[in-house]
Amino acid sequence: MAPSLTVRAIRSIGVEVPMTYALGTSRAVITKAPLLLIDLETEEGITGRSYLWSYMPGVMPAIAAILEVVEEIARGQPLDPFHLSGVLAARFALIGMQGIIRMAVAGFDMAAWDAVAIAANVPLATLVGGRPEPVVAYNSCGLGLMAPDKVADEAEQLLVGGFGAVKLRLGYPTLAEDLAVVHAVRSRIGDGITLMVDYNQALDVTDALARGRALDKENIYWLEEPIRHDDYAGYAQLKRELKTPIQIGENFSLPFAMEAALAADAATYVMPDLERIGGVTGWLRAAELAQQHGIKMSSHLFPEISAHLMTATPTRHFLEYVDWADRIVCDPLKIVDGKAIVPSRAGNGLAWDQKAVERYRV
Repeated sequence: MAPSLTVRAIRSIGVEVPMTYALGTSRAVITKAPLLLIDLETEEGITGRSYLWSYMPGVMPAIAAILEVVEEIARGQPLDPFHLSGVLAARFALIGMQGIIRMAVAGFDMAAWDAVAIAANVPLATLVGGRPEPVVAYNSCGLGLMAPDKVADEAEQLLVGGFGAVKLRLGYPTLAEDLAVVHAVRSRIGDGITLMVDYNQALDVTDALARGRALDKENIYWLEEPIRHDDYAGYAQLKRELKTPIQIGENFSLPFAMEAALAADAATYVMPDLERIGGVTGWLRAAELAQQHGIKMSSHLFPEISAHLMTATPTRHFLEYVDWADRIVCDPLKIVDGKAIVPSRAGNGLAWDQKAVERYRV
């Protein structure tokens, strides 16, 4: 039995890490990853760690401020992630568990689970009912909106490490441009590589149907978030009328949103995001929902922690791999033959490279 832990303090540091490949979506081009690193200290001397993808550097101070409120609420309490998740949800209920509040609470929850796993001297995967074993991944670095030949060059580079699947961002001004990029990438990587596409909510339902029907002929593995993320009626229509599977879920706000989406039959596959679904605690509930509905579940970002959780996900599908945290962690997640190697050391495996943290500190 793991020794009991008591919350002592929460520390956070913001860093901006240069990306190996620019992330050019239909919404923005991002060349640096703004990450908020979180250390959850306990009275017993064990520290749990996590990080949040903050999208914009200016958001990090706001999340850090919310984490100070979380610390005030949790300080001195036993570190029971399930219990504290409920406590925090109740305390923030009137203002709403959304946006940066939800992100801060999720970051705390992920760090809490790490600390508990370290105290138990087991990998996070084992603590949540899985085991440290390889998880099939797709490379989601780069492949943003660029000229077709440049995208194809990048797609070829992303196969290093034995990846058998990559994700392409679409949402060019015209369908013809979307197809030109798809054709360029497919001609370069071959038919044997799984190719997903992501529109990052760039289209309305009418345009999504038109582009989706064209993509139905292109051997696309899934069509991700073509329309507004919470338009479940629109997604249900796309799922009915298109052959290409529909993937949504990175914007599910807590498991309640996932319940609503599944009730609406809005997706073929789902891919919750740890900082939006409610951290590890929210993920475990999402995995139950996916199992109940018999729907395959992938991850969105945070591959270091998500890889552990995928091993305990009954309907596990693909791990989304990005290398954004590699520069600031001591032991980056390893990819071998297209699979993420889940570390067997205690906890989630995150440890900060302090020299790198100082170099990229905001």
